[in-house]
Amino acid sequence: MLEKIGKGLLAGLGAMLLTKEKIEEAFRKLVKEDKLSNEDARRLTDELVKTGERQWKELDEAFTEFLRKSLDKMDLGSRKEVEELKARLENLEKRLARLEQAGPGVTRPGT
Repeated sequence: MLEKIGKGLLAGLGAMLLTKEKIEEAFRKLVKEDKLSNEDARRLTDELVKTGERQWKELDEAFTEFLRKSLDKMDLGSRKEVEELKARLENLEKRLARLEQAGPGVTRPGT
């Protein structure tokens, strides 16, 4: 899994560094030197940009899956569970505050 993420990361970073502008600039130079036709330059530019976008999407999906699996292994509580516990704690704090205000002589339920 890490190997796939590493390869995707390198591909994505390469695609990011090789921006569309840089690609077009390189191909314009080749067209100017008559080493590449305008049509071929346009086609290759489009292919490289699409490949970069596809690789970036694959990297994003692989990284998201890696994070999801990692978090699942950590057995962390969900946002909903944390919010429920927070509400329960707030309720208990309010009940404790009322009992403390009532004073030491008050019998507590269940005692």
